[in-house]
Amino acid sequence: MQLRMLRPNLENLPIIEIPDNYKLRTYQEGDDAHWAKIINASFGGNRTAKDTHNEIIDCPQFSPDGLFFITQDNQPIGTACAWTKNANETGIGYLHMVGVKPNHSGHRLGKWVSLAVIHYFCDRSFKCVILETDDFRLPAVKTYLNLSFVPIFVDTDHPERWKNLFQKLKLSVLPDQTNSIRSELSDSMLKRIYA
Repeated sequence: MQLRMLRPNLENLPIIEIPDNYKLRTYQEGDDAHWAKIINASFGGNRTAKDTHNEIIDCPQFSPDGLFFITQDNQPIGTACAWTKNANETGIGYLHMVGVKPNHSGHRLGKWVSLAVIHYFCDRSFKCVILETDDFRLPAVKTYLNLSFVPIFVDTDHPERWKNLFQKLKLSVLPDQTNSIRSELSDSMLKRIYA
């Protein structure tokens, strides 16, 4: 099971500061092939435009305004998607499928495209944002921590995996955030987050 992180509130969001030479925009017709190329470059695999439709565009949760792209010279090179577990969800957002082509690393583009998704949810009065990630995605986890996401433990091996991950990042292990999260979110939201 992937690791899970939560941003328990959407208050005090930093402004989005895209570096010079890059622009932020949302989905446009024809981006299905761009999305597949970015995700393949970021995660490996052989996704095609058809996979983009199957995994994102043709799903009831898809909103063109929630699929963000960072571009350089009008070419998409980074992406992140505002997602929900179901089309009726209005409280818990998912930061989904964040990827930046490796030859553009070092410009904090993953941070800015992720922040665009968080702003998207804030603008729509969502209460929190969650994401799933892997132990080996160290730069991504560091970005998420800097965006005020905290680890949440949804599987028995998560405490130990987070401890190991924090050691690799040379960071102090964060204490379990369950009690502070409970004070910010309703019981029904917590059940959905930890499901």
